[in-house]
Amino acid sequence: MPVFRALKSLVRSLSTTAISTSELAGTAPAHRCYIFLHTPQPPSEYPAKYATPIQRALLLRTAKWGGSVNFAWSEDQKSVCARPPGEEDKQEYHLTAFAHPRGKLEATVSMDNIDEVGERLRAHAEGVSGVTSSNSDDVHLYVCTHGARDCRCGDTGGAVAQAIRDELRKRRDSDPSDPSTCIKLAEVAHVGGHKYAANLLVYPHGEWLGEVEPEDVPEILDAILALPARPRNADEIPICPRHWRGRMGLSKDEQVQLLQRTYDT
Repeated sequence: MPVFRALKSLVRSLSTTAISTSELAGTAPAHRCYIFLHTPQPPSEYPAKYATPIQRALLLRTAKWGGSVNFAWSEDQKSVCARPPGEEDKQEYHLTAFAHPRGKLEATVSMDNIDEVGERLRAHAEGVSGVTSSNSDDVHLYVCTHGARDCRCGDTGGAVAQAIRDELRKRRDSDPSDPSTCIKLAEVAHVGGHKYAANLLVYPHGEWLGEVEPEDVPEILDAILALPARPRNADEIPICPRHWRGRMGLSKDEQVQLLQRTYDT
C-alpha cells in the first residue's frame, strides 16, 4: 500500500464518524443534471486538465440551468473513436445523463446537433412532458481515477475501481442471477475533491460518496442494492452516511442539513 494511503487509513481509524461526515457533507457540487461523455480511452490516459470543444460547448449550454459535463470510460459503454489532432471539433460522443426526477437519458452529441441535445437535456432536467427517458433498473457507479489531475485519484480511485470489479465478479460467479448484475461500473475524470479520494458517484440515485477504500466496497454495494434504482428525493436518508458528500438536486446547505437530520433522528 502506498505510504499516503497507509497514513490516510491510520488517520481515518483515529477519527470519529462525526468529524468525518461533517467534513464530507456539502462537498458535492450542486447540480440538477450530470452528463457523462463516453471516451474510448480511460481516465488514466487523460491529461491533467482535460477539455474538448464539444465538452466546453455543451457545458456552456447546460451550466446555466444546473448541468455539469464530464468524461467517463468503461469497457462496456459505447464510445466513438477519437478524431485526430486538429479535428477535435468534429468529435462525436455518446452520452449518458442523469437528472432528478426523470433519471437516465442517453443521446449522441456533436457540433452539428449540440443545440438540439442541449435543449433535450434541459427539458429532461426540468421534467418537461414528452421527453423520453430510460426505464432501466441499471445502477451506474462512477469512480474518479484521473491520476494526472491528482495522484490520490489515480491510486486510491484505481484501487477502489478494481475492488468493485473484483467484488462484482465474485458475486456473479457465485450466482449468475445475483442482484449485482444491474450494476455498471465506469471510471470518470476529475469531479472535485481530490482529498476525498476515492470518490464514487452513484446514479441514477444522485449520491456522491468520498473517502472510499477498497475494504468499504462490499458494504457500499449492499447499501446501494437495497434501494430502488431511481433518483433520491430531497428528504430521503443518505446512502452510506459515513461516506456521503451530497446529492444531485441539493445545495450545499441542504446537503449538510439533511445529514444532520439523519443523525438527529
